[in-house]
Amino acid sequence: MKKALVLLLLALSLCLVGCGAKPSGAQSEAEAIEKYGSAVLKVYMPGEYLGENVIQNFEKQFGVKVIMENFDSNEMMYTKLQAGDSYDVLIPSDYMIERLIKGDYLQPLDHSLLPNLGNLADAVRNMDYDPDNTWSVPYFWGSVGLVYNTENVDPKVMEAEGWEILRDTDYAGQIYIYDSERDSFMMAFKALGYSMNTDNSDEIQAAYEWLREMNQTMDPIYVTDEVIDSMIGGYKDIAVVYSGDATVILDENEDMGFFMPNEGTNIWCDAMVIPANAENPLLAHEFINYFLTYEAAFDNSETVGYASPHAQVLEEMSTQEDLYAENEAYLPRSNYKNDEMFHDNVVLQKELSQLWIKVKAEK
Repeated sequence: MKKALVLLLLALSLCLVGCGAKPSGAQSEAEAIEKYGSAVLKVYMPGEYLGENVIQNFEKQFGVKVIMENFDSNEMMYTKLQAGDSYDVLIPSDYMIERLIKGDYLQPLDHSLLPNLGNLADAVRNMDYDPDNTWSVPYFWGSVGLVYNTENVDPKVMEAEGWEILRDTDYAGQIYIYDSERDSFMMAFKALGYSMNTDNSDEIQAAYEWLREMNQTMDPIYVTDEVIDSMIGGYKDIAVVYSGDATVILDENEDMGFFMPNEGTNIWCDAMVIPANAENPLLAHEFINYFLTYEAAFDNSETVGYASPHAQVLEEMSTQEDLYAENEAYLPRSNYKNDEMFHDNVVLQKELSQLWIKVKAEK
């Protein structure tokens, strides 16, 4: 199915919503309550991470109401679960899913209720935090890399230096660093040839010194989501950016390029899970299965810019010229020997958090 047809289907769906009509085959609220035991679904996920129409289309098709709440970090989400808050679907990151599994915060998925699992791309199957999708279904996946202004930074220099370009004083005052201890220590570990999951004290100290030097010599600006508009505007020459945000930047500013250093980077996956205390697990399964449909996955990926877990959508997004075929940030690397995923290590995370505060304080 081509993009034009998908957009036509989405437009027709919106028309039905606007006219108050029920799409053909859609359930009523009463039918939803009879089938699932409830017509209300509570979802807790990161903000600005949805296609334009997916929620309203899901509500209309299945006769339900979705209550959306957003969290700023995996740790914020975890704290609310510890406090006993109840949600039907969560969308945490890989390492946090490991923690949730170990803490018995999740219920196993019923694959008989998820027939669309067959739509998953090979690249997101058998993720090592949940190799059989016993507990989770991928939602988006991506990498961390460097967005750079190709007018001011030679791509050959970028390739030769990799993460070390963030300590190249030729670009002092021209870099954005993502304000995240895990991602920042990741790039230091990788620049030094270490695993980003290391808990070796000497390697941690070496990474800390690497970041201290960067902080003291490069005059970096620490940012979060504002990096998108800033790099679209060309305010700096180099930025550490998540791949989906990089996709948006490259789409808006043709002078920008994207590079994943050869030393390796973080390949991450955010996935849908059902908490152990979910009140509506049947409806939660319907929601997860819906997000594995072509239409929902297409809308999601086209709108947000992150790589889709849906095989056909991923193929079309990365090969069709009117989508993201020419956008080098869209498609993460697969099976690259130096890339890794974060694993759950609460002690390491606490240590890195404390050291990251010290790095920024020494500026």
